[in-house]
Amino acid sequence: MEKAHYVMSYDIGTTGNKTCLYRIADQITLVDSSLVEYPLYLKADGGAEQSPEDWWRAVCEGTRRVLSCTDVSPDEIMGLSFCCQMQGSVMVDKEGNALRNAMGYMDSRATRQKEQAIGRGLIKISDCNAFKLLNWLRITGGCPATAKDPVWKYLWVKENEPEVFARTNKWLDVKDYLILRCTGEICMTRDSAHVTFLYDTRPGRMRWHAGLCRSLGVDMGHLPQVVNATDRVGGLTAKAASEMGLKAGTPVFGGGGDVSLIAIGAGCLNLGDTHIYVGTSGWVSACVDKRMVDVQNFIASILGAIPDAFNYTAEQETSGLCLKWVRDHLALDEIGMYLDARHVCQLGQEYKSLYEFLSTVVDQTEPGAGGVIFTPWFQGNRSPREDPYARAMFFNIGLTTGKRMLIRAVLEGVAYHKRWLIEAVEKKAPHQEVLRFVGGGALSDAWCRIMADVTGRVIEVINEPQNAGALGAAVVTAVGLGLFKSFAEVKPLIPVQGTYTPRREYRAVYDRGYLVFKDLYQNNRRAFHRLNKPA
Repeated sequence: MEKAHYVMSYDIGTTGNKTCLYRIADQITLVDSSLVEYPLYLKADGGAEQSPEDWWRAVCEGTRRVLSCTDVSPDEIMGLSFCCQMQGSVMVDKEGNALRNAMGYMDSRATRQKEQAIGRGLIKISDCNAFKLLNWLRITGGCPATAKDPVWKYLWVKENEPEVFARTNKWLDVKDYLILRCTGEICMTRDSAHVTFLYDTRPGRMRWHAGLCRSLGVDMGHLPQVVNATDRVGGLTAKAASEMGLKAGTPVFGGGGDVSLIAIGAGCLNLGDTHIYVGTSGWVSACVDKRMVDVQNFIASILGAIPDAFNYTAEQETSGLCLKWVRDHLALDEIGMYLDARHVCQLGQEYKSLYEFLSTVVDQTEPGAGGVIFTPWFQGNRSPREDPYARAMFFNIGLTTGKRMLIRAVLEGVAYHKRWLIEAVEKKAPHQEVLRFVGGGALSDAWCRIMADVTGRVIEVINEPQNAGALGAAVVTAVGLGLFKSFAEVKPLIPVQGTYTPRREYRAVYDRGYLVFKDLYQNNRRAFHRLNKPA
């Protein structure tokens, strides 16, 4: 590629938006980035909401920050797209205004709606009516088997907020709302449509299914047109361009959900390629060429950004968020003050952040965390055991257990869960000895080593793994612009920067810990329900 081109991409996560400016030439280079955080509102009844206005503010502020720190002008930005958290529910009116806070992927309030619709029947599979489940699998290749799936949130609003529902014009996912703010156009990409489980994904169909909508009482008028990731949806309106600091008419592409675009940013572009993601949430995802589902383990394939490909994905609700909990409640707690904020500031360049310091502390602690096991289920569990009432715990604490052991146990617990997901995914997807590891968790050498030791796999890490989603969005934009003829051309441009091989001397301790980890859910399931299920 003779000439350099610039594209803007956005990674809209659970706790913040990362705006990234990329230079596309013989290499894909990050020019600059900016993170703007926003709140997540957790409610006592299982609600998990965010303000769509907060997302838009973060997009505009991030764009202006990046442009102010570079010599790239708005006229040079050739296009943009979004990588966003998935399974959110945004209800908008005819003017495109959000009618309420968005219900995020962790929102579990719709347990009753799910139970009424598919939880009743003499014959059940994974707590779902067997006949309805099989019909869903036939049509969509998956099933809304958890209360956190978007269709149940839609029905929750219909039942609990009829005044909002009456004013609803369209029902969107996070990314689709932001595209609407940018262009005035209403659409949804195939991956987001698929995870509503109202979209017929059979070969030659690829459309909303009227029968499924009718059976649930979903108004098909609320469903937007469906587009591809690389489709040019429209150009920035004058209003949006002014707020963002960009040029009116700048092309906006379909983009995708985080699962779809992080796979691309991880360099998992060939069939069988598998990646582990540790951000606020987490998952294990394999690139496959057909619909696949494992009802027992709550795993399904969803349409990806790459044509004719699916992402076979097992999800974990809270992943990197567990380390944030460590930061707030173990490292910066008010009692004990294991590491106070003033000390972090005095460390200067030796430790760039508290997380880097914690990573060093973990490295100084013996693998196995002194026998302490942590379960990373702060907001319930999704795969391979769907349970909104499961919670985190430390198991096997003794008098010699210190905070360093607890901190290491948290990182190991997340890795144990990833091993659980890997084994479940590979019951149907090809076994892989080498896995890509991306997300903020992959910035920690300690966590990379733990991931290799616990899973027993070779772990590869790309440069700037925390930006995999934004990189995926940049690639989608570049393909949409015709800068690359296909996604296959991009794989050599996403090289591996670090490789971690499992250490044999720790295999026994982690194999033992892993077996206990899996038992902890089954042994405590009833207790979780007694404590956390609404009366």
